[in-house]
Amino acid sequence: MCCELEVIGLRSVRSTCPNDLRSLFPVSRILEILGGRCSLIVIRDLFLGRSRFKEFMASPEGIPTNILTDPLQKLTEHGLIKKTGCRGCQTTPKGKALRPTLQAMVDWSLKYEAGT
Repeated sequence: MCCELEVIGLRSVRSTCPNDLRSLFPVSRILEILGGRCSLIVIRDLFLGRSRFKEFMASPEGIPTNILTDPLQKLTEHGLIKKTGCRGCQTTPKGKALRPTLQAMVDWSLKYEAGT
């Protein structure tokens, strides 16, 4: 079992991390980038065709302006989205690669969480 876990990145690796990383553990790393629920909502909204700040603010979750800027900046810094003209943005190939992961999370939630 340990070998299988190691292959898919679920086993912790003891190593010295660069100063900007809390962990080299793959799940921890992705949570550093996407950990806040707003980041996943922004990615979801981009997949749904929204691209402008006011469109993200109008999503059903009602993300306040002062909170929305942080995930947009973080997603841009990590190369998941890029800014386009007129205050819009779009997913990069790296961001688009999250689609199957996000879909799997949606499928899991629909199956196991009542009311979704």
